[in-house]
Amino acid sequence: MPDPADDATAALQQVLTAMSYLLTRPSAHDWLQAKAEVRVGRADVHLLLALAANGGICRVGDLAERLLVEPSHVTRQVAQLQEQGLVERSPDPVDRRARNISITPEGTSVLVRLRKAHQEKLCHALHDIDAADIDATVRVLGRLVERYALAVRGRDPYAALPRQPLGQST
Repeated sequence: MPDPADDATAALQQVLTAMSYLLTRPSAHDWLQAKAEVRVGRADVHLLLALAANGGICRVGDLAERLLVEPSHVTRQVAQLQEQGLVERSPDPVDRRARNISITPEGTSVLVRLRKAHQEKLCHALHDIDAADIDATVRVLGRLVERYALAVRGRDPYAALPRQPLGQST
């Protein structure tokens, strides 16, 4: 007899795969840029979001860890964003060898416009879904993101735990 948890997990995996596919399509990013009236790469958006989530300033190494990439990737990306006036570099006051990256007012403006456009699209898609369902979805997906990030970083505390049936918490 099939395990219902396996069916639910497979269904969730299908939905997450479809959502990931839709959200990462170049056409989705192009639409978002057009709606927000900005020009910024998809990866650049994530770097700007990571900076904003860290109070607008961060070291390259910390950004790389947050974005789950190598510091050299962030360094190249920061150089491009600096040319566009979206971020700036400054010496770290604690460690003069390190550089802090901070989001500029123009970078913040780009993020605000992108967030507004994305939120309008989300509101349209969620218009007939109950707020409690949305809240529950946010909580569950937030936990999934945290756990996946830990696993990618090789620090997954749940990897050694026995599998719990779906719907039961530890």
